[in-house]
Amino acid sequence: MAQVIMIQGTMSNVGKSLITAGLCRIFRQDGYRTAPFKSQNMALNSFITEEGLEMGRAQVMQAEAAGIKPSVLMNPILLKPTSTSGSQVIVNGEVLGNMTAKDYFSYKKKLIPDILRAFRKLSDSYDIIVVEGAGSPAEINLKEQDIVNMGLAEMIGAPVLLTGDIDRGGVFAQLLGTLMLLTEKERTYVKGLLVNKFRGDKKILEPGISMLEEMGQVPVAGVIPYMELCLPDEDSQTERFHNRKEALIDIAVIRYPRISNFTDFDVFDSMEQVSLRYVTTAAELRSPDIVILPGSKNTIEDLKWMRMNGLEAAVKKYAEDHPVFGICGGYQMLGMEICDPLGTEASGRIRGMEILPVQTVLEKEKRRSRVTGRFSELKGFFSPLSGMELEGYEIHMGRTEMIESRQQAAFLQILPQFSEQKEIYPDGCVRNMAAGTYVHGIFDHGEIKERLVTALAKRKGISWQAVQPVDYREFKESQYDKLADHLRQSMDMEFIYHSLQEAKIDTV
Repeated sequence: MAQVIMIQGTMSNVGKSLITAGLCRIFRQDGYRTAPFKSQNMALNSFITEEGLEMGRAQVMQAEAAGIKPSVLMNPILLKPTSTSGSQVIVNGEVLGNMTAKDYFSYKKKLIPDILRAFRKLSDSYDIIVVEGAGSPAEINLKEQDIVNMGLAEMIGAPVLLTGDIDRGGVFAQLLGTLMLLTEKERTYVKGLLVNKFRGDKKILEPGISMLEEMGQVPVAGVIPYMELCLPDEDSQTERFHNRKEALIDIAVIRYPRISNFTDFDVFDSMEQVSLRYVTTAAELRSPDIVILPGSKNTIEDLKWMRMNGLEAAVKKYAEDHPVFGICGGYQMLGMEICDPLGTEASGRIRGMEILPVQTVLEKEKRRSRVTGRFSELKGFFSPLSGMELEGYEIHMGRTEMIESRQQAAFLQILPQFSEQKEIYPDGCVRNMAAGTYVHGIFDHGEIKERLVTALAKRKGISWQAVQPVDYREFKESQYDKLADHLRQSMDMEFIYHSLQEAKIDTV
């Protein structure tokens, strides 16, 4: 049976995911077989495993840090918001159905056997499990049905490190207030406090740390300085949306309200002289070198949003003589029409942006598959990608077909991985300087990103050449090592290892 430690936070986006990943890396470096675990994740960034099952990207990132393959056992429940009050519920990698917040709140305790079954299977295969909580354990209206914070800690006997974000201000109130709202039994699980995202002179903070320990009666296990890292983010709380970097190449990604799988573009952040911007208005769009339409959890509603705020008109005008690229929902939007005969998103049909001559019909069944393939023989702007090999995954609920076969060509030739289907099939569409595909992660493999950026630079009339191609996998590995070094220097690892010994694993 594995030893376990749990990272909880005073609120969302305090750094739980990265700290969990960093500990996974440290334990791996120290010779332990380590796995991450999050019983319930709410995010629109998801991933397809080798088995064709769906899980949250945060646990994929943490699995990479631990040096293991992602498994749905690490994230048995994934909630993908479909509206302000409802989500698609995915259990063990399969869609259970859509539920309102009220219905899910009443239902979720029925999922405890699935959670514990996943945790036990991981425990049988690994030495240490690093568990991540969600949001805050001090949501007093949710405690009775909790399956992801203190409710889970009690189920699996996990010692807890409670994390606060000093960069937002009020970290002492965050930590002490959270402790105050916990029950006496819940407080016994909190073994240490973490102050995350600290900037400045630590000596100035020391009196506050002493008072925090005295008032909270819990030791501070680390003061973690603010980290500049380039690793995949969990959800739309990411600071990445607000980053601004001046560079030779300017890439603009449309940030609609229901944006999903924006991790498709993280790879560009690893490249010098490339700026990645997320835009929400026509005024913000300005004159980028390429516009990318990402995935969406509700393509029709996000297309309506673009239509209402003027972004659709701005992108259509831009596309007349500039490159435009769409992935998944963004690909669907670029087409002539989106039909929803079964009410998957919104019954009826809607005119697309009419940039690519394709039509999409939304379906009830979600396609989930890892894929490999290559780019077709392309002409014009995208021709440098011709014949290049690629890999990624499909995750969508639509079928998109070409409707003007003489005026465009398939963008990719795809072969599913880990599937009985062995025939190559076409995917996506390209016409002039517009292209779209269903394949997520398409820029992560090989030199595809370099070829695209070089084509953008050539079109712009500037000389751009990477010092050397960036292997994105190697780049992420260096980031995980950097994260681990950072945490080792700022956390009391002797205390962390001692806390692991206190896990009440007999309760599982």
